[in-house]
Amino acid sequence: MSFQKVLVALDRSLQAPAVLEQALSEVQASATGSLMLVHALRMDAEIPTGTFMGLGTIADLDTYGILRRVQQEKIQQERDKSMAWLQTYQQEAIALGILTEITCLIGTPGTGICELAQSWGADLIVLGRRGHQGITEVVMGSVSNYVMHHAPCSVLVVQGIMQTADVKPLEPVS
Repeated sequence: MSFQKVLVALDRSLQAPAVLEQALSEVQASATGSLMLVHALRMDAEIPTGTFMGLGTIADLDTYGILRRVQQEKIQQERDKSMAWLQTYQQEAIALGILTEITCLIGTPGTGICELAQSWGADLIVLGRRGHQGITEVVMGSVSNYVMHHAPCSVLVVQGIMQTADVKPLEPVS
């Protein structure tokens, strides 16, 4: 099967290069394929709306406005960093002659990836899996699991780099 539009969800983990490499090989199989590289920022979108001074005064409104501006500036700074980071991967794909776009989503990664795949018309999503299990997966969530169950197209999950402890071989029993 040849995929024409491959959405590549990248995070800042050690496996991002492996995810991109897999996506590049999928697109290179098709002479006319293109990539959409995406990074999702998990940012808290809400600011506490309770009173700061306790009375609902003008000072409360001013404080809310200041907090909102600071939050928006932080989001924009993180988005700019992410776009610059994605551009390095974009240049790698372009050097191979692959039409490549980049974008940065702000919000819930799994939902954003699925929505982008739908609106862009992706026929494959490539993303990584870090290999969290048990309570860690419950607490951190699993973007790959969400995408596999909600994507509007095929999904290729690249297994994450597992950290292994130094294991000593068993010594023979005499």
